[in-house]
Amino acid sequence: MPVNHSKGKFFQLEIYDPYSGPVLLDEKLASRCGYVLSEDVWGNPVLRASVLGCHVANEADELFSLTVNIKVSSFSSMRAAVTYAYPMYCSHASWASREIVCEENYMETQNVAYQQWQLMFVSPSGRKRITVSDAVKLGYSFNNTLSRVYLRAPYHSNESDVSLVSGVNMNMITSTSMYRQRWLLLLIDTTVSCPVDGISFTDTTLTWTVPRVIPTLVVQESTFLSKSIVMGVDDQIIVNPEEMNYLLEHNETHIRITIPIGAEGGKLESSISGGVYGVIYCIDLFLEHTWTDAGGQTTKYTVIKSITTPFMPQIPTVINNTVPEERLFNVVFGHFLPDVSLVAITVGNMPFSLREAQHHSFKIYETPFSNGTKAFFLEVSFDDPYVLKEYVNRNETKYTLLVNYTLSVGLEMTLYYHSAEVECVIADIEVPEAVGSCDEENLYLTLPTFGLHQYWDLYLGNKLLTRHIALTNGYLAATNSTHLILQIPLFAGGLIYEEVSFQKIKARFDVALRKVRTMETLQMFSISCRFNSSAFIICHPDGTIMVSAQMKTVPAIDMSKTKLRHSSCKPREYNEAHAFFKFHVTTCGTSVRFEGDHIIYENEISYEKETLPGQSTPIITRDPDYRLTVLCYYQAKETLVLGAFSSDPATSPAFGSGTMFPRSNTAAYRRVRQALNVVSRVSKDESFTEFYGSSMTILKQPTEPVFLEVELKDESPNIELHLENCWVARSPEFNNTPRWNITVDGQVVLNVQ
Repeated sequence: MPVNHSKGKFFQLEIYDPYSGPVLLDEKLASRCGYVLSEDVWGNPVLRASVLGCHVANEADELFSLTVNIKVSSFSSMRAAVTYAYPMYCSHASWASREIVCEENYMETQNVAYQQWQLMFVSPSGRKRITVSDAVKLGYSFNNTLSRVYLRAPYHSNESDVSLVSGVNMNMITSTSMYRQRWLLLLIDTTVSCPVDGISFTDTTLTWTVPRVIPTLVVQESTFLSKSIVMGVDDQIIVNPEEMNYLLEHNETHIRITIPIGAEGGKLESSISGGVYGVIYCIDLFLEHTWTDAGGQTTKYTVIKSITTPFMPQIPTVINNTVPEERLFNVVFGHFLPDVSLVAITVGNMPFSLREAQHHSFKIYETPFSNGTKAFFLEVSFDDPYVLKEYVNRNETKYTLLVNYTLSVGLEMTLYYHSAEVECVIADIEVPEAVGSCDEENLYLTLPTFGLHQYWDLYLGNKLLTRHIALTNGYLAATNSTHLILQIPLFAGGLIYEEVSFQKIKARFDVALRKVRTMETLQMFSISCRFNSSAFIICHPDGTIMVSAQMKTVPAIDMSKTKLRHSSCKPREYNEAHAFFKFHVTTCGTSVRFEGDHIIYENEISYEKETLPGQSTPIITRDPDYRLTVLCYYQAKETLVLGAFSSDPATSPAFGSGTMFPRSNTAAYRRVRQALNVVSRVSKDESFTEFYGSSMTILKQPTEPVFLEVELKDESPNIELHLENCWVARSPEFNNTPRWNITVDGQVVLNVQ
């Protein structure tokens, strides 16, 4: 069969027979005639031939020659083959009395003899005597030269036996070569025994063990004398094994050779098994043991052994040598043997050939190491579009390089894939700082636009500050190439009024900088300003209304005598032209009505006239008839979140919108008590889409909000819901204690009774 060489050529060997011409070398001919066709550890074809081979020309058992035809073709059919004749010569003048060779595919024993022969085999099945021609048919080769006779036999033939000698399995053929004439019977022992195992491995070494004394080859063990033991690699004797870190040792029973895996003289090869990368180690050893026994006869015992270790997995490592300051991934992938090459990479989800990768500005190169291995270096910029980027922590970016290597492994060029993930986190993001300012009617907040909506968003309370929210609340937003400027009018929605008097207002605007993905608050931007204001109305989410009214009448009125609908509701502060009122929507005669999706609370500021008794009826007064209507508008379905420990409503942001206009008359509203169909539920969050069941236990931390919904089920248009008293208790009983009040008389509170 043609052999495919690694360079893409096919070749065959022919042995030239001087009598019959070329003979194709196959396995059967090789084992019978003393040929071995194999490869060295580097993959080069090797032919070994016994000097007593079938076609070897022998001159006086000293000079030997053999001609080999090497046929080379580019085709497996061997058509258009080119033939190269290669003559081989060898001299061998020093023979031992008996020489035994244990080759890879045959066993050979040589002895001194001559003439025509018969063979007698002794096996477990009994004795068998056959002629030389019959032995050839069974795969044996027997012949003699001028001074020698030899028997060559394949391993594990029918006449062979396997026996255990000092823990090593030996393949043995017990045979006697006989030459008979009328006056002479010559018997020559042609027994041969060769080891078939004795190889062991550790993670770092291989050991080859051969029996020191082989009983079937020694006539009298008492006369056995070992003369020399040498080892070799690649058919070359190693004079000083220790210099190559080889260990040759022997005792009374064994000869042992120990080789470090990867040692000089052998070869490490890359391999893939089950998708896993690993290596195997190959080395061609031989052992030559010379001894004498009875009669001082010398035996030279040679064993040739090609040893290959089992597959040894070696998972490649990925070393991250990235220097963050350079903003460049530097990744080392290795270590590999020289028979591994990088053919492609995938970065992110984009595949690249090596040429494409270099064109894309990836830097890829190999670096060899002193131990004979190599690694592949890859450099990728943090800013490359195929590098993943994630904003983390406060001011850091996590850069992630996902790379999949495609490698060609070994002479077979098997593809191997290995993925790696390398991360680097650096503080390269500047968290923006805001600048605030004020004028007579507005607050201004200016902050950089870098990273806005990419890393973080602005939140007003729990709501994302979108353009729609800004317009709804009355903000004006302007941007340039670097900054966002928010203009917040004094009475716009979302302001927090820290101090309110009849002419002074201290207003604060808070906006939170939150991460886009996690909504974690990074920074609170706050601007607080004081304003002079002569007339205003502020509607708080808890129902508190603050009004600074300016009354211009002729003649002027006494502002201390102004009041709301209930005469007990007097101004908190006043001067000649202004009066300041603070009251709750459930007090001072405030009325409520629904219009569309709004709840409107209404009250009025009026002046109590002073009357002077005249001489006759009617009563005369000098004061004008003056009334100022106060209106607060609230979204009917707006969510109201109450701070558990916030007792001052002035610290809450404005929630509704208000207006004032004077009028001369006001309609009266009467409240009639009656039984109502009211249902209350606790929502799981501010969306009010999922609610806790009536029998479920709700656990809340003191600072956590509770989302309470109270719904009026009556459909009568004349009935309105006003939440006056609301509390939380441990059981449904009306008078159960302790209780936690939410509202009392319409006022929001939170305490324990």
